[in-house]
Order: sequence, then structure tokens, then C-alpha cells
Amino acid sequence: MYQHSESWIEHVEILKIMIEMFLPHVNHLTLEQTFFSQVLPKTVKLFDDMMCELTSQARGLSSQNLEIQNTLRNILQTMVQVLGALTGCVQHVCATQESIILESIQSLPSSVLHVIKSTFVHCKNSEAVYSGCLHLVSDLLQALFKEAYSLQKQLMELLDMVCMDLSVDENDDILNMVIVIHTLLDICSVISSMDQAFHANTWKFIIKQSLKHQSALKSQLKHKDVITSLCEDILSSFHSCLQLAEQMTQSNVQDNTDYRLFQKTLKLCRFFANSLLHYTKEFLPFLSDSCGTLHQLYLQIHSKFPPSLYAASISKAQQEEIAGAFLVTLDTLVSQLLTAQPFAQAVLDNKSDLPCELQLPQCLLLVVVMEKLPSQPEDVQALWCTEGQVPEAAARRSLLKAIFHSFEQCSGELSLPVHLQGVQRKGKAEVPVTLYQHVCVHLCAFIASFHPSLFPELDAALLNAVLSANLITSLLAMDAWCFLARYGTAELCAYHVTIVAHLIKSCPGECHQLINLSVLLKRLFFFMAPPHQVEFVQKFPPKEAENVPVWQCISFQALSTDLRRQAVREVATVGVAECKKWLGSNHTLGELSSLNTVLSALLAVCNSAGETLDIGQQTAIMEVGSQLWAFLNIKQVIDQPCVQQTFSLLLPLLGFFIQTLDPQLISQVVTLQTSLLKLEPPDHVHLAMLDFVSSLGKLFIPQAVQDKILPSLSCILGLLLADRNWLLEQHTLEAFTQFAEGTNHEEIVPQCLSSEETRNKVVSFLEKTRFVEETEAAKVERVKQEKDIFWEPFANMTAEIAKGSSSEPCAKRARQEVPLEEEHREALRVAAGALQTTESLLQKAPAPAWLLEEVETLQERILKVKRMLQGET
Repeated sequence: MYQHSESWIEHVEILKIMIEMFLPHVNHLTLEQTFFSQVLPKTVKLFDDMMCELTSQARGLSSQNLEIQNTLRNILQTMVQVLGALTGCVQHVCATQESIILESIQSLPSSVLHVIKSTFVHCKNSEAVYSGCLHLVSDLLQALFKEAYSLQKQLMELLDMVCMDLSVDENDDILNMVIVIHTLLDICSVISSMDQAFHANTWKFIIKQSLKHQSALKSQLKHKDVITSLCEDILSSFHSCLQLAEQMTQSNVQDNTDYRLFQKTLKLCRFFANSLLHYTKEFLPFLSDSCGTLHQLYLQIHSKFPPSLYAASISKAQQEEIAGAFLVTLDTLVSQLLTAQPFAQAVLDNKSDLPCELQLPQCLLLVVVMEKLPSQPEDVQALWCTEGQVPEAAARRSLLKAIFHSFEQCSGELSLPVHLQGVQRKGKAEVPVTLYQHVCVHLCAFIASFHPSLFPELDAALLNAVLSANLITSLLAMDAWCFLARYGTAELCAYHVTIVAHLIKSCPGECHQLINLSVLLKRLFFFMAPPHQVEFVQKFPPKEAENVPVWQCISFQALSTDLRRQAVREVATVGVAECKKWLGSNHTLGELSSLNTVLSALLAVCNSAGETLDIGQQTAIMEVGSQLWAFLNIKQVIDQPCVQQTFSLLLPLLGFFIQTLDPQLISQVVTLQTSLLKLEPPDHVHLAMLDFVSSLGKLFIPQAVQDKILPSLSCILGLLLADRNWLLEQHTLEAFTQFAEGTNHEEIVPQCLSSEETRNKVVSFLEKTRFVEETEAAKVERVKQEKDIFWEPFANMTAEIAKGSSSEPCAKRARQEVPLEEEHREALRVAAGALQTTESLLQKAPAPAWLLEEVETLQERILKVKRMLQGET
């Protein structure tokens, strides 16, 4: 009768009779064969037909069309009855005292779940299905939802009781249970926004059944689907939690209702996170394709939470609650995933291009990993701390290289700076720390526990970071290296100093890598034991010119008194000798690099051990400096970078001897600076001028040259104060203040302040007031915009530099249409500069006897070159 009944109502009536009157008398072992497999397929089709009719008829629903209204209500009532009948089936099986094998009721779970899912989807879409007439059927929709809700609860109780027959390798029980779990997973995505408690209970059941039948299902479940759905629900509930916390913070009113809702949502977050934790722990070997999703989950959550620039504005109390109840589970999750190679691959991926908001979370995650690794076995440490060596895996960085790379992406967070939770010391309050401090402290702690077998990786990562074009990254690596020098043995420190010294000697020319290595050597040298300093002096004798590049990088204050005196004497002697050698030779601009190195070493001696120099050495340095200054002219300083460097070294060197310098020479220096400033030289030339100008504040200028020096001096300071470059502006204000406080010629101070704007700038600097007041929110927004605009292009640029060579100067520009065009231009610039220098010398003193002959020879060469050019044309 049921199979051949025609109307839906008749169907349902017969179904109810069978379930209520006949089902109790069927042997529970034959339920599937005699009843479920015969009846339930027809029931599912019946329900689907009703749902289809309901959806199509709902378009015409209106308060005036009573016929459609009655039709829809009748269908809904019939559907409620079908759900009630299915509930009777489930309850009957639950009431059976015997043990239930899934195979004996296999049609029941799949059929019931199909109907439940269809019901929930219809209820979720009811706003759109019934348009503005939902109120006409809302009571029956609520009844339908409640009936489906009750039916699912009953089914989950039933499934909790059943057993699986695993005696046959390929049986239907495993497949049926997998279908049940994945259908419930689909239902979760439907009801997530409808009923939080029901949603959580469904997930609880999914996790419980997955773990209960773990041995049978582990290779059959679609683990990626489970993990993805869990992560989506965690993110959704976390965002809701943040929104509630933000609302409470903005309203600034203690509303118990809002707070209870916040706590309820936070509890849901914790539940989902714990569920993920349990599932991950049990199925970790099967989650290789989910590790990327778990990595993104960590980043997404921390990108919305302080101290991220993109975090919600929530109170400190709510931050602590969320961190204590929810974020701690993510920390445990990372601990579980440490041994998984796919997770390490996802986190350390060399090609990972993270958006700005995820760069800080990535850095913090790497710090967390670094904090946990020391307690792991050597093979796990090696997994993270070595480059990717699995042939089939994509390229990836080592953990240390990833730390430095990620750190330099956090420009905005470093410049604000953002603050993180500090370490609580005994008897003292917890002090927040900057991102730089946070990373540096954890990096040093990690180095202290580093496994000896991984030292080569440590050395490579530190050196690679020191050579970085990014200054803050290089500084972090230097701090870590200095910690290693202090924490390690004296022999290790001496070995590192020697290595860095050899690297400096092998640098082919001026480059940022040489500057970074120089700073590192200067710092490391202070940590050397006295016996090793003696060995270093023997290994790199200061009296040999080839070692001057090394000694220009060392602070002589690091040496013991006797050793300092010896090194100063030898460096000063070889420096003066090299300068005189250059002065007595047919010098060219191409040989200025070696001269600049010598001048840099002499400057290092004066700055760090000037008091050790005797009168004779001071006089010798001052004399060669004065002679070298005579070779400088404005055009060369403007056109030639190497001459600019010579100029920038000579100014502070002469400034050191300002009290004994010839007033006429001071006048020449100031006059040249004035003329040079009007031609807008590079910024580093400006900075060198500032050093010399500030040193003039200590000097009483003789009456005979005051008319020449003082007007030029006020002009220099006025031009520098008017510069718009913020860095130069800051240094100029500092130099001007130092000069004004020390000078005996107070009358030129007001002459430097030629405009109202300049005067206001100086007054603001002295009073330590800001030019622009900026709110904290505005500052964060500005930094975010700057990070988006500037940081990525800079990161790409530094990556290109690193790709080329980390220790060689930049390659020359590609030649254009004319072969060797740049070389021709350089040669002509050198020749013109040399002629200009000769003219200048002829104005100061008579020419030597041999000069005319040399000039005639040079003229013949010029004519020869001219004929060659005419022949080509």
C-alpha cells in the first residue's frame, strides 16, 4: 500500500501506521532488510518532492492568495509529520536493548540526514524563498526546524550507541560512517548562523565519532574538509567575539548582557579551538594537505588581535580574556605541528607572498616556533633549521633565515613601534617590549640552546642577515652575533673576529655590505680577550698598508693601553706615509679608493684614541690633510663620488685639529663649502659639512680672517637649516645648537635664522615641541599606508640585490648604442679634473721645471686622439 499510494497525505498516514503498529514487532536484526531498505528510499523521495513543490509554490505566496497560502501550509504540516515519523524510527532503534551494528540499520542514518539537511537549508533560505510573506508560514517553519532539530539529536544518540563490524576488510560500515560524518559536516555549515549551541553539539558529535572509530576511518575520512570547516568556524566565531569586545570598548558602558554574550562567544571559540586541537593530535599523519590551512588560521587570528596594526580596538581586559581562553590553544596547536614536515614547509615557504596584515603574525609565529624548538629532538630541530632538502618539496628557508626575512617585512610595526607582552621579573611589574626587543631576546635565547650540529646554519644565517641591505635586519643580526660572542668561548669570539676581518679585506669596494661588516667588527672587537687581541695585531699588523682596511673599522678604545699605543703609532705612521706617497705620485681619481681607506683609518685613530697621538703624529696628520685639501675643487666634488668621500673624510679630520689649524686653511674650507652648497651636493656631503661647522663652535676665529669666515659660516648654516630633507634637518638643528652654545661669535647666530620659518623650526627644536600633533589612530593609519606603498617595492629591490651578490659592488649599467660610452665619459671627466687641479696649483705657486714638457707631451696625445676621432667620422 505504501509503495503504491498516490497522495502525500496517504503516504504519511500509512508510514505512521507502519512505524507505530508494525515496526515494534520486527526483529532488530532484520530491520534493514524487512523495513528500512524498503520504506526509507520512498520516504526520502516523498520529502524531496514536497520540498520541490514548496519552493516553486512559495513564489506566488501573498496575503491575498489564500489558495496558495493553504497549499503551502498543508505541505509544511505534512513535512512536519514525515519528520515525526522518522523520529519514531530512530526512537524505536534507540529503545532496543541489544547491541546495534551499523550494517543492520545502514539506510536509516543516511536517509534521516538527507531529510534533516534539506530542512535546514530551506529554513536558512526562507527569507529569500518567501520574500516579504514569511510571516504567513513562520509558525510552521519554526515547527519544521524544531522537528528536524529533535530528529538530529535523536539520531546522534542512536549513532553513539551503534558499533561497527570490522571483521571484513571491505565492509559497508566504514563507508556508511564516513557518509554520516561528512553529511553532518555539511549540516554544520548550514546551521552555523542559525543556532550556536546546536552547531557546537553537532561538531562535538563529529569529533567524538571520528576519534571513536579512528582506527577504521583514519584513511577514509576527508580530513582536509574537516579541518577547513573547523578553521572557518573558528574564524567566524573569533570575529564575532572581537566585534562584541569592540562594541563594549566603544560604548564605554558596562552592560552585563553584552558581556555575557561576549563570554558565550568566547567559550564557543575555545570549544572550536579545542576540537581542532583534538582532531589534529589524533590524525596528524593524514593532515599533510591541511597544514597550509592551519598556518593561515594562525596568521588570520593574530592579524586581528593586538599588537597588529590591523587589530580591533578592544580593551586590555578583553584582550587578556581572549588570550587566556582562546589564543593559548593556538600555542598548543603549534606545539603539536612542530614535528610535521608539511607544516614546516608551509611556514617556511620561500615563495610565500604574504599581504601586509599577515607579516607581523608570521614573524610572531616564527618566534613561537623558535621558543619551542630547544625542547625538541635533534631531528626536529634540523627539520626547521636547515634549508629544504626534500627533492619533491618546494624551496623553503631555514627558520633563522625566515626570522630575519619576516622581521624586515614588519617596517610599520618597528617604526611605531608596537609593543608586546614583556617578561615578568621577580618583584617587578611586567614591562611591555618593542617588537625589536621581543625578537632579539628570543633569538638570543634560541642561539644559546642551539644544537652544535646546526652551527653552520647559524653562521650562514647571521652572516647573510648582516650583509642585508635592510639596516634594521642587519642590526638585529649584529646584536645576535654580539650575544653569541659574549655567550660563547673567547676562542669562538676571536675566530669570528678573524673571519669578519678577512671578509672586510676581501671586499672589492665601497658597498653597504662593507659598512655592515665594519660595524660588526668594531662591536665584536670589544669582546676579545687581551691575549687574542695581541694575536690579532700579529695576524693583521697595523704597520702594513694592506691591513689598513681592517684597522679603519676598529675602535682603538677596545685595546689595552700598551697595545693601543702601539697600534695607534703604527696606523698613524703607515697612514701618513700612504698619504705622502699619493701626494708624490701621478695621482688619479681611480686611486682615490685606497687613499680614502687610509683617511678613514686616520680618522678612526683621531676619534677613538686621539689623546694617544703625540705632537709629532698630530702635526704629520694635520699637514697631509692640509696638502690633500689643496687638490679638491668644486666640480670634482659635485661630479665624482670618490672625491665626495675624500671630501667627507677630510672635513672631520681637519675638524679634529681645528684649534691648531691655519686660519687661512679654515677660510678656504669654509669658502669651498659655501660654494658647494649652492650646487646642491648629495646628502652625505651635507652631513660631513655639519661635523666641521659644529667643531668651529669651539674656535675663536682671529680678527684677520673674521670678515671672510663669519659671513660664509652664517650662509652655510642658513642654507643647511632651510633644507627640506627631514634627516638633514634633524642633524642640522643638532649641529646648529651645538655651535650656538659654544661659539664666541654670537653675532652670527641670528644671521643664520634668515626666515620666520627657520626661526620657528629652531625654537620648536629647542623647546622640544612637535611640528605636527598626530593622534595615535592617525599615526597607525599613516604607517599602514606607508607600509603598503613603500615597503613592498623596497623588499623586492633588496631581494634583487641579494639575488645578484651580497658582497660585490653593483654591476655597471648595460652599455647603450655606443660601445664603452661610460668608460669614455669617465676618462674625460678624470682628464678635465686633472687639468683643473693643475690650473689651481699654478695660481698658488710657480710651476716645476718638468711641468711644461709633460704638458706638451699631453697635448700631443690629445691631438692624436682627435685625429682618431676624425678618422672614424
